This record gives sequence, C-alpha cells and structure tokens, in this order.
Amino acid sequence: MQPMYTHPIATANQEAIVRLQTIRLAFLITAMLFAALAFHFPFVQRGAAQDAGLRVFTSDGYKTVLEALLPQAEKAIGQKIISTFNASKDLAKEIRAGSTFDVAIFSSDVLDDLIREGKITADTRKDIARIGIGVGIRAGTPKPNIATVEAMKDTLLKAPSIAFNPNGASAAPIHEMVSRLGIADKVTPKFVLQTGPGGPQMEVAAGRAGMVITLIPEIKDYANIGLELVGPLPAGLQSYIAFSSGVAASSHNIAAAKALIKFITAPAAFPTLKEKGLEPA
Repeated sequence: MQPMYTHPIATANQEAIVRLQTIRLAFLITAMLFAALAFHFPFVQRGAAQDAGLRVFTSDGYKTVLEALLPQAEKAIGQKIISTFNASKDLAKEIRAGSTFDVAIFSSDVLDDLIREGKITADTRKDIARIGIGVGIRAGTPKPNIATVEAMKDTLLKAPSIAFNPNGASAAPIHEMVSRLGIADKVTPKFVLQTGPGGPQMEVAAGRAGMVITLIPEIKDYANIGLELVGPLPAGLQSYIAFSSGVAASSHNIAAAKALIKFITAPAAFPTLKEKGLEPA
C-alpha cells in the first residue's frame, strides 16, 4: 500500500494551530496561578508575621517587667516575643513613620494619642500599672536627703548637675517640680538632657552628672553599671505615670497580641510588677 501523502502547507498549518493552542494553555495556567497567589497572599503574609514572632514596642519604664515575664509570656501566647525598648514618645515617632508592631506598652497619654490617630485599636486598650519617679546617684557616693519637700529642694539646689531624658515620661513632672519649688531659674541650667535608652543613667554612673531623676524601674535596671537608687520623690512632689497597652490596628497577629495583654494584666503578674517598682492598675 502506498503511504498517505500529506501536503506540506497543511502540515505547517496544523503545527501552527498546535503551537497557538499550547501558548494559550500556558497563558491560562499562568493567569490561574497568579490569581491563586493574589488570593492567598494576605494569608501567607499573616502566617509569615506569626512565624516571625510578636512585635512589642515597650516603654523603658516597663522594660524590667517584660524581661522578667518573658519566658512565661512566650509560653502563654505560644510565640516568640520580639521587644523594642525606648521612651514612649520616641517609639510613637517610629510608629508614625511606618514601623510595624503588634503591641504597644506606653505611658497612657502617648497610647491614647495613637488611638486617636488610628494606630492602635481603641477596644484593645488596657491599663497596666502606674510608676513613681525616683532619684539615682553613682554607687558609692554620699546619698542626698530627699525625704521631704524642703530636703529635695535643697538637694536640687546643691546638685552639680541633674540628668534626665527630655522625651521620657518623667520630663514634664520634673519641669513642674522645679517650677512649683520656685527654683527653675537656678536648677534648669544644670539639666543634662540625654535621649535614648539609658542615656541619663550612664551619664551619672560614669560620673559626668551628679544625679538622675527618672522612673524608679529605670534606675533599678542600671544597678549593674554602678547606678544606685536613693529613693522615690517625697510626698508632695511625687508624680505617678500611668502605663497602658493596646494592639496595633495593622497587626496580623491579633490573637497573640490580645493574649499577651491578658497575661501581663492578670493578677499573676502583680508580684513581678511590685518587685520592679510598679503599682498594678
């Protein structure tokens, strides 16, 4: 039998049709894959955020408590906690600049500002504690008398220099204190203003400033570098800074964020709060 003859033009047309169908099929598969990725991307992103851990922005005033509670807290929420510490105002600037976070533990006034700005979800706000202000000196140097209002006034007048963080929660009460005592004109020129975590404390521990005035836990936390707590400001001059927590409006890790806030505000955390110099809310 003679083999069937195929016209070369017909063969070429058939091959072109097959190639076109193959291209169309590849295009269709690619489009379907892109659609699937687009649909699942938010969930992939959410899972990646959870795998990375819970991002917690924490004021220096609460630093010692969070560090002490960290092992139990991570166990309670089932995730690693990634902490960033600084003054509440400085961390708020980072948030406004676009930094991502899941939980904020700030002085209440700063936290409330962020709620009004839509950065933190209002119904997740929870009060944690209040913190008093104290005086710290270089370890081994004579302790000044700060037991009464008059004694504190005298100590401020005699101090060669006074360090504190101008962005810290205690800055406004310090200015109010010297104003109330009528010594602002004499004392303000002696202020040594240092920003950043531990800046004022290190000035005093190194002997470059006579004393530091800041939140009590922020003095206790630097005992290892030679800083010593003299004591709290006397009644009549003491100011308490309230601290609160909240969940970021943009968080993709909401369940763990709420679990952390529940853990740190539970009665089981109160002994640690008191040990570090804070009073439970």
